[in-house]
Amino acid sequence: MKKILCLVLLVLAPVMARAASSLEERPHWSLEIKGGTFIPDIPDWALYYGKRSTSHLQGSLAYKVTRQIEAGIESGRITDDGRGYAPGHGTLAGDITYQLYPLNAFVLLRGVFSERQWLVPYAGGGWTRLFYKEEVKYQSTSRGFVDGYHARGGFQLLLDAVDTNASNRLSMDYGVHHTYFFIEAEYIKTMSGTAAAVPVNMGGTSWLGGLLFEF
Repeated sequence: MKKILCLVLLVLAPVMARAASSLEERPHWSLEIKGGTFIPDIPDWALYYGKRSTSHLQGSLAYKVTRQIEAGIESGRITDDGRGYAPGHGTLAGDITYQLYPLNAFVLLRGVFSERQWLVPYAGGGWTRLFYKEEVKYQSTSRGFVDGYHARGGFQLLLDAVDTNASNRLSMDYGVHHTYFFIEAEYIKTMSGTAAAVPVNMGGTSWLGGLLFEF
């Protein structure tokens, strides 16, 4: 009986070792840094700000509940300069600097089934609080926030094989398991705050690209 048990353990030992190694190597956190274009849902934006879109910078940190499911927080900055209209108030004004600071709490699903999978689709969404700030030159500054929700999805491309030396250094020095380049679309929908004279959705659609680090 002891001989049979020893034989079974010898056969299973490599399998158990590989399973333990796989568990140790599985990343548990995601860090995203991204930027792109924000297209507001506010009517006549281009008339007062000169173009239909503006810049959007954002970053997120998430914990991987499983390899495919993660929950996290995300924050960003959207800004533009215009003249003659304060979107949150619907009133005429002078030169305006308009800033949005989205804060998102989200759940994300990533379609990853192998650590060497080179193309990974993902989608998710959650709650949003959108802080805004409107500065009218030589006049007043208005601040506030509105709540809403967001949804996003995209594709991520594994970069580990592009430069294996850099990938190995990131792994050894910083514990980064994988690096991805990704592109995504994000939509934010909000309800007008009590300070708004004209009901508007202060959200919109963003097209973003960036880097994802898993560690």
